[in-house]
Amino acid sequence: MTMTEYYTLTNGLQIPKIGLGTWQVRDEEEAVQSVVTALKNGYRLIDTAAVYQNEEAVGKGLRESGVAREDIFVTSKVWNADQGYDTTIQAYKDSLARLQLDYLDLYLIHWPTAGKYVETWKAMETLYNEGLVKAIGVSNFHQHHLEDILEVATIVPMVNQIELHPELSQEELVAYCKEKDILVEAYSPLGHGKLLDHPVITEMAEAKGKSVAQIILRWIIQRDIVALPKSVTESRIIENGDIFNFELTKTEMATINQLNTNTRVSADPDNFDF
Repeated sequence: MTMTEYYTLTNGLQIPKIGLGTWQVRDEEEAVQSVVTALKNGYRLIDTAAVYQNEEAVGKGLRESGVAREDIFVTSKVWNADQGYDTTIQAYKDSLARLQLDYLDLYLIHWPTAGKYVETWKAMETLYNEGLVKAIGVSNFHQHHLEDILEVATIVPMVNQIELHPELSQEELVAYCKEKDILVEAYSPLGHGKLLDHPVITEMAEAKGKSVAQIILRWIIQRDIVALPKSVTESRIIENGDIFNFELTKTEMATINQLNTNTRVSADPDNFDF
């Protein structure tokens, strides 16, 4: 089985609608096996970052999966301490070395580090213009951070990866990104698991014969957003990917939209200290 539904970035590159997140997967064997399991069960997007300290294991999983490199969409991110022009270029090369890859499909600025992210974006453009990476974008950027970049950018970020789930629906930011042709990716789509017993979504899941996770992930992709659930459990990885054989009605979508409370499980991009 291959999950073959894709979105298309502004440069024509196709990106799968769902991927495997690897944040907090520090155990090497667990990281390797989660990547292998995901790829063997049809996933084609794997998301990591330098700060996750698992790029080596993710790279090993890519190789052990037996899936051709050109069929996999691999994302990593430059960490805050490495931001700046020259250091970003070096951080990209270091990520490639750890992953044992010749290129990344997508490279992101992990957080909008004050005083650095505009300069960092110039390095991202260099990496892209030199053909070292297939697509570039940002992560955890609010609208005003994006506006700072757009003042100097020659390339509009192709992706903004943000925390997004039913209690943090990010409607205004998603609308802004769509207006600018920036594809949104949702990390922590299940709210670190806190939403898996939400009564409203549980009732909807039971009525449709689906899991709560499947309902939430389907809600995300029906908003034209990439979903990046993290799991190391084979049954959960398979279940999370099995969201292409049903649809939510407009009423169901609206019901989930109304669950927004602007509650974050991760840091606020306007107020972080790392």
